[in-house]
Amino acid sequence: MSAASVPAPTTPWSTGLTLTAFVFAITVVTFIAIGEVLVDIHPVVAVFVNVVAVAGATPTLLVWRRRPVWRWVSMGIAAAVPVAWGVLLFG
Repeated sequence: MSAASVPAPTTPWSTGLTLTAFVFAITVVTFIAIGEVLVDIHPVVAVFVNVVAVAGATPTLLVWRRRPVWRWVSMGIAAAVPVAWGVLLFG
């Protein structure tokens, strides 16, 4: 078989975007819930914990975005963090 006759792998967009939406929803709810509890303790603690959590997760997300299945998870988390922070700031 020559290389020209092998079909190119396809990207599973429907499954991937479904996974991304699911991870997005879970991440937004988690960040908002934890952020609201921490704001009740002290706003500076809430900001500090959120920044440390995102800074700690960033290297892992950068590695995951190159892996076939985990790229969908990393996209969901990366999209959810700014949304959750916006809800915490303005909500």
